[in-house]
Amino acid sequence: MDILDGIAPLADRYDGYVLDLWGVVHNGQQLYPGVPEALAQLKARGKRVVFLTNAPRRAWFVQGMLDRMSLDRALYDGIMSSGEIAWRMLKERRHPFFAPLGRRAFHIGPERDLSVIEEGVAEVVDSAADADFLLNTGPDPERGSGDPAPYRPALEAAAAHRLPMVCVNPDRFVMVGEDRLICAGALADIYLGLGCPVFEVGKPDPAVYDPVMELLGLADRSRVLAIGDTPHTDLAGAQAAGMDALWAMTGLAAHAHGANPDPERLRRVALDEGVDPIAAIRALRW
Repeated sequence: MDILDGIAPLADRYDGYVLDLWGVVHNGQQLYPGVPEALAQLKARGKRVVFLTNAPRRAWFVQGMLDRMSLDRALYDGIMSSGEIAWRMLKERRHPFFAPLGRRAFHIGPERDLSVIEEGVAEVVDSAADADFLLNTGPDPERGSGDPAPYRPALEAAAAHRLPMVCVNPDRFVMVGEDRLICAGALADIYLGLGCPVFEVGKPDPAVYDPVMELLGLADRSRVLAIGDTPHTDLAGAQAAGMDALWAMTGLAAHAHGANPDPERLRRVALDEGVDPIAAIRALRW
């Protein structure tokens, strides 16, 4: 597998770019070096740039985080998050999984994630016995982000009532700074093991790329490149949606494969995951 030093060699091949956030644009705390400059070069060439993240928060919330990292809004054209899509699905109630759900949610996750149920699309209740479904947005401050085990009692309580789970982040792990932390997907795995129904909102579901294409304002997916650090979600989702994918060697990829990954090993890992990115890139930089 070829490993590119930056995005410049591919810049003119595509009209649109779909970028993961955590692990590609930033590390959960600050932007990666070179990212604003790379985005500025793409925008100077008339390229469309949209962020697609499995963050369990609405797009406006994610934009506020980018603002606090001092990322100029002129450097991108839109944000789509799994939280935004979950909010839409809870509001519309058209999808077969969502149509029969009641409105009372037993929530596992931090309070900051509750933008996904704002405007009354659902309400949080304190007990699984009083709930219609389980809303899983990931770990909370009380039980921590290092180990899914402390969440098992709450998951078992929900499972006792056969609550369907809406998982608003299919990622199993994320890098925040130098720490590898669990995400909602790790809790969903436990719940699936308890024999309960789970719907995961976000990548790799190819359906989440439809609103992204609307934000891009493009019709030809062969002219769109998706960049992500995770084969299971970012690369698999792009491939299922009919887009080329580029594997970023930052975030989880850097944690798994180090600063100087072996190209042949990367190729084998990708194929084992069922994905075939066009190349890898050391970082999102020009």
